[in-house]
Amino acid sequence: MAANAYVNLVNGVLTMVRATQTSSGVANANQIPALTASGVLDISLMPNGLGPDTATVTASEALAAGALVNIWSNAGVFNVRNADNSTSGKEAHGFVLSAVASSGAATVYFNGTNNAVTGLTPGVLYLSTVGSTTSTAPTTAGNVLQRVGEATSATSMNFTTQPPVTLA
Repeated sequence: MAANAYVNLVNGVLTMVRATQTSSGVANANQIPALTASGVLDISLMPNGLGPDTATVTASEALAAGALVNIWSNAGVFNVRNADNSTSGKEAHGFVLSAVASSGAATVYFNGTNNAVTGLTPGVLYLSTVGSTTSTAPTTAGNVLQRVGEATSATSMNFTTQPPVTLA
């Protein structure tokens, strides 16, 4: 959708100029911002430090939208994979909102609302298997107990992690 326009005096001539919806930096200095089609300011218009806490990491396996993920060293290269409570060392570091193919670039969110999940019930959520959650704390020896947040609706969770504990 084209941004709204405003009239500006350019070299002595009244000129219609479109408001900026995304910024590429200095090239957009002194321009008037416009809301996106979603009714919000694009993150590119925000200063560093304001916006979601994310990192772009290469996926070492396919990730489903909403999956809890683990960042790990794959021969010295940062990779992201499904978090899994059945394997020590695969604790949840964050989540993805969009599905990512193996070798694709995953945007990992480290906190906030994960609204790409389904079937949640109210209450505390724990890491389960293959990037998912459970409302029941694991008790099996060798499994990882990690609280990963709270369900805020059937399709949304507030992701906040606690340190993982491997059960004896």
